[in-house]
Amino acid sequence: MKLFQIEEPEGGPSDPNAVGAAIGIDAVGGAVVVAMSVGGNAAVLADRDGFEQALLAPAPGEPGARWQQVLEGARLRAERALARPVTHAVVVLAAPADAATAAGIRVAAEQAGLALLQIAVAAELPFGAAPALAAAVLAEDLAPRPGVEFR
Repeated sequence: MKLFQIEEPEGGPSDPNAVGAAIGIDAVGGAVVVAMSVGGNAAVLADRDGFEQALLAPAPGEPGARWQQVLEGARLRAERALARPVTHAVVVLAAPADAATAAGIRVAAEQAGLALLQIAVAAELPFGAAPALAAAVLAEDLAPRPGVEFR
């Protein structure tokens, strides 16, 4: 009888500074919808059974703390669905944000652990596309590529 040993593939812990996935977040109204795109094919991400979380879009002018809560929830939903870190996002709003609101969303995103790639307006997205799906494709296009440095 011969014995053999099975080992896990080499690889230490992942780099905490590595680029994670990029997601689209539809905060147009009502429930927040989170999506991710690979190769231009976007899909809505749902909470896992037993981990359902209601994410309601903040109303215009709501404080940054409310935005941080929503963005943290969106990131968590995506990380659970994808089983990988999420580091970037595009947020879709119903109307253009004024400078103060946009700045508050950017700060809230940073505090939620997300690099905000763009704040998009639903009316400016491709006609007929669901805002979350269009935002996910946009996020995929705008996100930095792992291992690629631009100078």
